[in-house]
Amino acid sequence: MSNTIELADHYHSLLELVGENPQRDGLKDTPQRAAKAMEYMTHGYHQNLNEVVNDAIFESENDQMVIIKDIELYSMCEHHLLPFVGKCHIAYLPAGKVIGLSKMARITDMYSRRLQIQENLTEQIASAIEKVTGARGVGVIIEAKHFCMMMRGVEKQNSVMKTSMMLGTFRTDHRTRAEFLTLVGS
Repeated sequence: MSNTIELADHYHSLLELVGENPQRDGLKDTPQRAAKAMEYMTHGYHQNLNEVVNDAIFESENDQMVIIKDIELYSMCEHHLLPFVGKCHIAYLPAGKVIGLSKMARITDMYSRRLQIQENLTEQIASAIEKVTGARGVGVIIEAKHFCMMMRGVEKQNSVMKTSMMLGTFRTDHRTRAEFLTLVGS
């Protein structure tokens, strides 16, 4: 709770510094609301991989590609503290273990809810899936729109950034990589 109060004080000062009156009717509760929103948007700092996965790793003889597409993600650029939003596609080749489907989305959320650059986010998700599953290979693609590029600077509304991270067989076997890219439509 003390973090919320301290953050709210900083938002109050920020409003004053940009020339606003934090006491005017529409802004009276804004510092508290903004503090709570910032805490929510960065709650990934208070999560760890073991808690998120919560033992949802299961024995399986499946050795074929597992893919989940279009996981929505919301993150914030560490350079401008502006959002970037998009979708994440994850695939892995099991090696005796599979992960609960929702856990891939939870892992994506955990890392997304930290101040980030997309390139690092892509790598963090791939490495986490590889670590918890022991998969023979992992592929992650993120497609996102960055508000730091849309609302300021070059102001390009239709630009989409795509990043990928290929580990294990996804990196070493072009057929595996091609199958993944075909199945996710990239």
